Amino acid sequence: MLVKAFSGALIGISAIQISIEVHIAQGIRFFIVGLADHAIRESQQRIESALSNNGFLWPRFRVVINLSPAHIRKEGTHFDLPLAVGILAATEQVKEERLSHYLILGELSLDGGIVPVRGVLSMAILARDQEFKGIIVPAGNYAEARAVEGIEVVGAENLQEVVDFLNGKLMAAKENKEAHRDKPGISDFASDFSEVKGQAMVKRAMLIAAAGSHNLILVGPPGSGKSMMARRLSSILPSLTLEESLQTTRIYSVAGKAQIDRGLIRERPFRTPHHSSSNIAIIGGGSSPQPGEISLSHNGVLFLDELPEFKRGVLEVMRQPLEDQEIHISRANYRVRYPADFMLVAAMNPCPCGYYNHPEKECTCGPGIIKQYLSRISGPLLDRIDIHMEVIPVPFQKLSASLEEGSTLVMRETVEAARKVQRKRFEGMDGVSCNARMGSILRNKFCLLDRAGSLLIRQAMERLGLSARAYDRILKVARTIADVEQSEKISPSHVAEAISYRNLDRDGWSG
Repeated sequence: MLVKAFSGALIGISAIQISIEVHIAQGIRFFIVGLADHAIRESQQRIESALSNNGFLWPRFRVVINLSPAHIRKEGTHFDLPLAVGILAATEQVKEERLSHYLILGELSLDGGIVPVRGVLSMAILARDQEFKGIIVPAGNYAEARAVEGIEVVGAENLQEVVDFLNGKLMAAKENKEAHRDKPGISDFASDFSEVKGQAMVKRAMLIAAAGSHNLILVGPPGSGKSMMARRLSSILPSLTLEESLQTTRIYSVAGKAQIDRGLIRERPFRTPHHSSSNIAIIGGGSSPQPGEISLSHNGVLFLDELPEFKRGVLEVMRQPLEDQEIHISRANYRVRYPADFMLVAAMNPCPCGYYNHPEKECTCGPGIIKQYLSRISGPLLDRIDIHMEVIPVPFQKLSASLEEGSTLVMRETVEAARKVQRKRFEGMDGVSCNARMGSILRNKFCLLDRAGSLLIRQAMERLGLSARAYDRILKVARTIADVEQSEKISPSHVAEAISYRNLDRDGWSG
């Protein structure tokens, strides 16, 4: 007897439909064809034990299972459940009528329990797009699948529940445990910017960076508060939209890092990879392709502490994603695309000893050593970082003072107001929602300067020897500063402030 069930396979963060054809014939062997990986080939033992432990019969015939289309490699244990259901349908232990209406996925334990799997959100989107009536998933993935509207979601604890459902028996609905949170208030933040003392200029720069989604680098001696402030940046970013939340959850689901019992991710990601991370850990890929840190930072922040300590190749490979907001990974047997629209925030010491340009402590590094240290960060990469900010150590008098103005909630409201202006400006423009994502055409349209502003930026270009990319960044930052000030036009003061955020372009940092 021949029956057909349906599941899906992940390619990047998307899923494609896989048809599972089960044929029962004379013989005693078991075959799986269609470029299945080892995890799928090992499924026979899991399925046979699950069927036996739940009172179902394992066919004493030849079982041939084809995973179609055969030219696409299939990976993962989520094929266990559809394979088991297909075998039960082929041996007439499950009614075949409803199989064509549902996408099925789940890993089986030996006792017949259904274990949560990764990539469920992408599979649910596939089920909707392919006009399936619904999707059958592990109960642990129910909240994640429920994020997709327009399809029926069946969450099952074990194989018996799936069989009962497919045979037409009523199945108790699983509770949707997704937590729909309101906009975060001050109580939601573990750390607050009001705790940051004596760094008004740095807080201002971080507010501008958040308002326009600009890349930022903080340079200063040890203990000046670079990492402490960087870790607070995500708290002032605007709330995720529904579309951004779906995108972010989809990436984390494919990577197996989603909190499956909470449904959609509601907070912007903040990723902090160690400087020993490899190229694959940062950009993604591998023998079984997975999203890297730059994709896990999508719609959020990628924080690289001790930037010069990262391998040069790791840093250089980020140049293209910073421009294109996506990463393409090509290998001999696959080609995938992962989204990578993130804010790059980096922190570094100004020299190996850490005290170059320190107001009190003397630097023990020679000019050549400083230049060599800074040269670990290439000029093209620095050009792609919009805001360079020097962090000066805070004097004792300010450290011992009470909490300062500029709380996280106040800064967040300012950022939200600026982003609202930008959303209205770029309404209807695909791929552009903030100033940092403007192309040259939009920049020429929305970053117009008066005569004084043009003269100011021209003098800065000539004196600092800035590149065309740095010029582009200055204009975009100036546009964001004007938005923060709720100004329709970019004034010379906005241009001057944007130029002041190019500290690493100055002669004082040349070594």
